[in-house]
Amino acid sequence: MRLPSSYFEYPYRRPGMDHTRYAYSNLFARKPVAWPGGARIALWIVPTLEFFPLDMAPKVKPSGGLERPFPDYWNYTLRDYGNRVGFARIFRALERRGLKASVAMSSRLAERYPHILYEVKRLGFELIAHGIDMHHIHATGVPRELEQEWIQRALSSLRTLSAQPVKGWYSPAHSESSHTLDLLAAAGCEYVCDWVNDDMPYPLSTEAGPLYAMPHAYEISDLQLFYFYKYKPAQFIEQVMDHFDLLDREAGTSGARIVALSLRPWISGVPHRIAAIEHVLDRMAGRAGVWSASGAEILAAWKAQQ
Repeated sequence: MRLPSSYFEYPYRRPGMDHTRYAYSNLFARKPVAWPGGARIALWIVPTLEFFPLDMAPKVKPSGGLERPFPDYWNYTLRDYGNRVGFARIFRALERRGLKASVAMSSRLAERYPHILYEVKRLGFELIAHGIDMHHIHATGVPRELEQEWIQRALSSLRTLSAQPVKGWYSPAHSESSHTLDLLAAAGCEYVCDWVNDDMPYPLSTEAGPLYAMPHAYEISDLQLFYFYKYKPAQFIEQVMDHFDLLDREAGTSGARIVALSLRPWISGVPHRIAAIEHVLDRMAGRAGVWSASGAEILAAWKAQQ
């Protein structure tokens, strides 16, 4: 098929970066940061609870599912395992260790599974908005007014149900349109988890004022390592700890760092993987100089030093 001429048209093609959302910054040339109590590492754990509607069109958008013709019970139930069983294993592992978490949750999941939201409240976890569900993907082609409606719907529902301010946002499938950041800032969000190009927070420019990118380390997420790379539990442990050890060493010379661990209960909450999750939690939390914190707490501590 012949490509249309518009395929090659891009208004920001020029030397340097092709957008104006942030200025270039070398991590190792920045002012060093210190965490509370002299901690070297801020441990930011992000359980991600997603709702995959059964009537999703198969693989028409970068949502991760569903993959078979309707009704795709196999993929639906594979993911729903996390919302029925897996989340409890992860929450219990965190509770036993006294660790904090920022739970990214689809608003439809909060509406349909109130017992999960009850556990988030009971444990004092922060809530991050994860859109409406995995069928509402923020991407080019979605009209700005419709995307604004989606954002307001998700935030309003989660804020009402949780009684939290809900200042963090993590787009379904890490996907954004060119308007997403502007709409999130206007809706009262303070940080996003979609931009994974740093190990520390940094400011983003929007029409509605500043918004901050938080380092949601995709390369050590269970989605990347277990689901896409097909790692065995021992390999998962090795890569996560290599990541942790390097940042811990850097913190000794270049200022404190953040280790973000993204966990999906339908992946990590299964019987043959939860032990690996508990193993890395024990090793990281048992290291001297580790501060377990929510995303909002980490961002506040970072901003106070800028």
